[in-house]
Amino acid sequence: MTNDRVFIFDTTLRDGEQVPGCKLNMAQKLEVAEMLESLGVDIIEAGFPISSPGDFQAVEAISRQVREATVCGL
Repeated sequence: MTNDRVFIFDTTLRDGEQVPGCKLNMAQKLEVAEMLESLGVDIIEAGFPISSPGDFQAVEAISRQVREATVCGL
């Protein structure tokens, strides 16, 4: 193995909302994304953008805010 780097791929913003009763608003999602980036997370799975216009907008907003981590959607 030539690359010994471990990448951290976080699914909190997508999979975390699968928990019954857990619904984050846009400001909360942006705050979580900011915290994940400050922790050094490499890849942030920001949501499931095809599922709804609101989820699409959230993934788009997160991708505009995050500078260091890679933002992706399921």
